[in-house]
Amino acid sequence: MSSLVADHIQRLDAHLDRLLDLSEVVSSEASSEETQVVSSEAGSEESEDHVRKPLLRPLFGIADAVSGPGQDNLLAIIQSLSTTNSSKPLLGLDRIKQLLTRSGLPDRFFDHGEELTTQSSYHLLISWLVVAKAAVQLHGVVLNTLLDQIIPLNNDIWYWDEVLNSYTYSSLYIVQTSPWRFAAWSLDIYRDSIARIRSSSAQESAELFVNATHTGLSQQWDHFYSIVRESIRDRSFANVQRKVLSPVAFARAEARRKQVHLRKLRELTACGLGVLMSEGFQFVQEDDKVTFHDYEDLKGTVERSIALMDMVLKEVCHIDLSTSDFEEKVFAGVDSDPDVSLSNDTAMASRQPAVLGRRLLYIIEKSLPGHAIDIGAVVSDNGRPPRLVRYWLPGVVGLLSSTTVLQILVNRKADIIDWIADFGATARDFWFNWVIEPMHKVVQTIRHDSSSEIAILSRDSLRADRESLERMVVDFAIDKPHFAEATGSSLSEAQIDAIRTKVAEGDVTPVLRAYERDLRTPFKGAIRGDLVRSLLIQVQKTKVDLEVAMTGIDSLLKSQELVFGFVGMTPGMLVSIGVWRYLRGVFGGRTCQRKSTKAIQAIRVLRNIDRILSEAGPAQPNSHLSYKDHGLLLCEVHTLKSLAGTLMPRNIEKEFQEDLSDLAKMKGIQVQISALARLRWAYARWLQ
Repeated sequence: MSSLVADHIQRLDAHLDRLLDLSEVVSSEASSEETQVVSSEAGSEESEDHVRKPLLRPLFGIADAVSGPGQDNLLAIIQSLSTTNSSKPLLGLDRIKQLLTRSGLPDRFFDHGEELTTQSSYHLLISWLVVAKAAVQLHGVVLNTLLDQIIPLNNDIWYWDEVLNSYTYSSLYIVQTSPWRFAAWSLDIYRDSIARIRSSSAQESAELFVNATHTGLSQQWDHFYSIVRESIRDRSFANVQRKVLSPVAFARAEARRKQVHLRKLRELTACGLGVLMSEGFQFVQEDDKVTFHDYEDLKGTVERSIALMDMVLKEVCHIDLSTSDFEEKVFAGVDSDPDVSLSNDTAMASRQPAVLGRRLLYIIEKSLPGHAIDIGAVVSDNGRPPRLVRYWLPGVVGLLSSTTVLQILVNRKADIIDWIADFGATARDFWFNWVIEPMHKVVQTIRHDSSSEIAILSRDSLRADRESLERMVVDFAIDKPHFAEATGSSLSEAQIDAIRTKVAEGDVTPVLRAYERDLRTPFKGAIRGDLVRSLLIQVQKTKVDLEVAMTGIDSLLKSQELVFGFVGMTPGMLVSIGVWRYLRGVFGGRTCQRKSTKAIQAIRVLRNIDRILSEAGPAQPNSHLSYKDHGLLLCEVHTLKSLAGTLMPRNIEKEFQEDLSDLAKMKGIQVQISALARLRWAYARWLQ
């Protein structure tokens, strides 16, 4: 994933790589000069063979002159300082310091009284490239340092916003800091009392000693307590503000003061970042052709950029300065810097790489560590309280209640073990009975396993009951042929077959006729037996009808057997998926939620960029952002670049990075507003 600083350093390093071609220019020009001298001495009367040999000798002489162990070492260091040497374009401070020390530039210089030869000119050029590449790498380290310092300041500023905007948080802040306030107050009283005791005259001390010997130690202790009481009283008079203001108002005043200091530090850091990005290493790049003018421009640019880095690191922590005063002080310091003024002295030009090399080591060893200490002191005094201050109260409560909790756990150890065992058994039974077993049944259904068929009735139940009904009706018709509309005293085989066919279709007319007749005289029919028999046959008929209906339902269930299998499996699967997603979110990281959170964060960054551009003033055609606004914009662009890799595909990310580069460049406020609008509509799909 590329970053804003890495892309900037790679562009600067690519320009420096083009200057390596100047070595060929130096060699070719030196060869031509030496060839002309040889030709003039030979005379026009010599033959072409005599001229060709002097022409070849300077070429080999130049190759021998510019080669050597010193030049090879510097070339290897240049390659190590290049951004293309490894997968990480930015080197660390230790690596830069090691390469500078290995080059030997800080410890040596050219004799300014000696005339530069071809070898020394080439060596000087390579030395300048070593210094330039080391300065560019250090420039990237300084930019990253400022970015890493300014971005966390927003969290501290937001913390004080919460304290100022909420009475609850203000009261909580008082409780959290009360032990440290009391300790600081006690320490002040102690120091003041010690100072009062030491300032007592020798006579008072002698009298106190004499009185102590006669009256005992009580008088001495009374005198000590009186001094302490006076110190407390004087301290109370000095802190009138604490008496006038309520504790909450006093806490808010302190939070407001610290927030103002942090905002000032952020503005100065952003201003320093904008100055370094806008004014540092501004090479003149008109075309791709490299000339000696680029070499001369390299010297002045490197000198000024190194001095600019040093001045920014020294002045950025002075929160009593305004941004305009900071800018004036930085540029005035650069203009009056003695190392920059050396570039105007031709006699000292040859030793300038060594001077700048020592300056780079000074920045690495002194300026950057001192800047980190100063920034840490300001943030420590004005940032949000450390975690010990913020969480000591829950820690004390947890520590005091830990014995009670442990006692409860020990006393109910058996119950807790039973609960855990029951929970495990329940989870296991749920898994096998409501997930595994339904899945097994669904698989059997898909395979048409006969044992898995859903059935309400047995297979032969309806057939047996229907045949029994046929026999009952046929026997009844044979016994009572007149109910079957028989022409004779008995039924023929054809009539019996017809009755059997009608019974299969559900028609039991002979039985119903007998039933209708016997209902006229129910007691007589019951005694004679026809009514009871017809009733029993109708009961069998009802049973058959019921079984036919149940058979239809059974067929319907069999046709939807797979659906019912999935329905039975659904509750267990839903519960299992829900538990799995919850556990994955708790222990495995919430990928989708993180992506949504980053999209929301990206939208907030775009809002901050819009606010910076809107507050910068009217968008005139040639207007540019101030150094402070440019630094704040670079911080937001850096944050947005870091979010792009997780929000959009790789091909879209490349276009997104190009638009971000247009937004970060100082091409005018109107161009930056257009780039911001393009970011919003072109990538709205991935920023929702």
